[in-house]
Amino acid sequence: MSKSIQQWLDEYGSSHKNKTNKIIHWFCVPLIFWTIFAAIYVVPAPSFMAEVSPHLNWASIAGVLTILFYLRLSLPLAVGMSLFTGVCYASIVAFSAAFPGYLLWFAGILFVILWAMQFYGHKVEGKKPSFFKDIQFLMIGPAWLMSFIYQKLGLKY
Repeated sequence: MSKSIQQWLDEYGSSHKNKTNKIIHWFCVPLIFWTIFAAIYVVPAPSFMAEVSPHLNWASIAGVLTILFYLRLSLPLAVGMSLFTGVCYASIVAFSAAFPGYLLWFAGILFVILWAMQFYGHKVEGKKPSFFKDIQFLMIGPAWLMSFIYQKLGLKY
């Protein structure tokens, strides 16, 4: 039996109760998501993909697969994560155009700094990151944050 979205969020939240750790996660999780998509974006796509669309690349495919992951858990959260993923993708395209050749360097350096901050947050929390238990928690972190946005807006997830 697979977990419900609420079970995933509750389990993730159990190791994210400390105020400092939560603040760090609000800053780091969305940016880590961005850095991963940025790294995928720079992977050269086969020429046939570019012939179909300039936006058919490994990052757009990863984006679709990511949304499918969320869709199997919650349609409302999948909508919010689709919007967030779209914003990430558009900003990556814009960054790449504005600073050609620097996207991977920027994303890589940012990724390392952000993960150092995340591990510091978990040290303060006194609990290991959830993904040590199940790698899928790397995908639940962004949804966990989105669930708080939904709650503030009075939306069900």
